[in-house]
Amino acid sequence: MAINVGQADGDETPMSDINTTPLVDVMLVLLIIFLIAVPVVLQTVEVELPKVEFEPTTTTPQNVNLSVRAGPGGECEVYWELTRVNSEDLLSRATDALETEIARLGGVQNVTPDNLPEAHIRGDINTPYRCIGGAIFTMQRAGFARVGFISEPEPGGTTVRR
Repeated sequence: MAINVGQADGDETPMSDINTTPLVDVMLVLLIIFLIAVPVVLQTVEVELPKVEFEPTTTTPQNVNLSVRAGPGGECEVYWELTRVNSEDLLSRATDALETEIARLGGVQNVTPDNLPEAHIRGDINTPYRCIGGAIFTMQRAGFARVGFISEPEPGGTTVRR
């Protein structure tokens, strides 16, 4: 081990170089700690997430349009077109609409997944999920196999892929 006490020509200026060895030692220790700790923290069940793609909605007169929002006091407000309904009214209206459509098609034997009406839900951005989930549950209970969401597309009509 050697100590630098100055130069031989008599220049006695103090040494101003920073000793980086302790800094490198600390950084290596932190690197090892994080290499061990990160996989422990990031344990997740492996799932394949669906790919989202914007699809234009094809509207037919038989489709049901619902609007859901949170009212004053946090109560759920569900609107069938422009009429406010409670959960019992929603269930009876949805059942009646589905029965009317099946009768228009000529009976159950003529029903296919493609010619059944859909339920389209427009949910306010500040609506709690319990309100929207309740509307979905009621429509599925009435017999609607397809329940979709109406959203605002990206500006410029671009396709969103995630």
